[in-house]
Amino acid sequence: MKFTLLQHQDHAIGLLRHSLATGHKRPMLQAPTGAGKTIIGAAIVEGAVSKGNSVIFTVPFLSLVDQTVERFAEQGITCVGVIQGQHPATDPDQPVQVATIQTLMKRAIPPAGIVLIDEAHKWFEFYGEWMARPEWARVPFVGLSATPWTKGLGKHYDDLLVPTTTKELIGKGLLSPFKVFAPSHPDLSKVKTVNTEYGRDYQSSGLSKAMSEPVLVAGVVSTWLKLGEDRPTLCFAVDRAHARKLSDEFEAAGVPTGYVDMDTPADERQRIGERLKNGQIKVVCNVYTLTTGVDWDVRCIILARPTKSEILFTQIVGRGLRTAEGKDHCLILDHSDTTLRLGFVDDIHHEELDDGKHQKSSATKRDREPPKPKECPSCSHLKPAGVRKCPSCGFEPTRQSQIEEQQGELIPLKGKRKARGEVTPHTPQEVWSMLLWWQEFHGKSPKFAKANFFERYGGWPDGLHSRPMAPDASFGNWMKHKQIAYAKGQAKLRKMREAHAAA
Repeated sequence: MKFTLLQHQDHAIGLLRHSLATGHKRPMLQAPTGAGKTIIGAAIVEGAVSKGNSVIFTVPFLSLVDQTVERFAEQGITCVGVIQGQHPATDPDQPVQVATIQTLMKRAIPPAGIVLIDEAHKWFEFYGEWMARPEWARVPFVGLSATPWTKGLGKHYDDLLVPTTTKELIGKGLLSPFKVFAPSHPDLSKVKTVNTEYGRDYQSSGLSKAMSEPVLVAGVVSTWLKLGEDRPTLCFAVDRAHARKLSDEFEAAGVPTGYVDMDTPADERQRIGERLKNGQIKVVCNVYTLTTGVDWDVRCIILARPTKSEILFTQIVGRGLRTAEGKDHCLILDHSDTTLRLGFVDDIHHEELDDGKHQKSSATKRDREPPKPKECPSCSHLKPAGVRKCPSCGFEPTRQSQIEEQQGELIPLKGKRKARGEVTPHTPQEVWSMLLWWQEFHGKSPKFAKANFFERYGGWPDGLHSRPMAPDASFGNWMKHKQIAYAKGQAKLRKMREAHAAA
């Protein structure tokens, strides 16, 4: 090895040795994005070759073949052949073979003393068939992944090794800190959830329609212009059509923008990466790609692709967590509510592999989960739960008074308010922002928000900002209560009129 292993990388090798020594044949090694997973892999390869063992190193994407060969060469490992199409580096006599899984599925697999499976969270049924063959039963298969949380992965791997975490590496300065803003809140209530390669997630067609609303597309660009500070940025879209809309919107705003999808040739993708590095373009809109194997200097992530998948979310944010000179943090502009839904990416952690069985939720499990972040009502910055003063803008909500004035009447805010259940435990700013959202989303009269605010507080929202905020369940219940009360009042009025007419 040309480079000395860092402490967590050396620890990873130690955990793997112990796992194999204690009889495990299918260990899974988890290494966060930016932890040097390829360097760890190179150390494993070098150790195997030094003992006279041949190695097969599999990758799921064509783009990772040359990248892996180059990384191995940087570590002094040059005895490498490639199994992939008519690749110029094809050499079956070399002890190390870097192969795409797709090619191995079509060819006879050469013998090996150890198999390394890169990006092992991306599961192919062929892996299971290969592992189950009698002649491979005693050969170690080592999975490498930043996110080995695929459902059923525990059926095939027998030991999860976690030498470090994203939070630990950020604390040591080996990964970049990050700041998250949630400037918009899309309505995904009508988007179906289906089975995907990342588990249960939003259906792409419905998601694309929801996220392609002009106000959301324009909001992505306007927010970046306000907060992006010209940082080199990756923008993650739902599909090609959505990515093109975002790219066109950035270009229309005078922001030089690149576009990448699965069909973008490797040389063109490399040129786009160089242009981003040189500042010739500021934003790269992409879809179905740039979630793995990207070592670009990225300082801003735009998440315009909502997801329910911890795997996809972690892989996306991980593109911006590599450190770089002059980079004090990665800016994450989350237009998808994913951070609010899943939590901060460095709080996502699993201590065991999923064996495919139904996991019953328990109080103990819920107690272990970190509380989800909260949005600052002033600047949309996401802060850890329990932090009152916003680290970004300094806004600190005032504590709710135990007496609330409504329509000139003082109402005690104690206990359950059955008679006045419409009162909700929000600050005036939160109520005003949620009323604005409700007015816009439901197509209400321009006077709706002000009228309801005045009805509640007996005054106008003077001095409050007018940024809409998605309502929570408590606010929704309050609005439902008002609608029911209004409907009952109208029904009573009709009966009175009918009785008067009959008389």
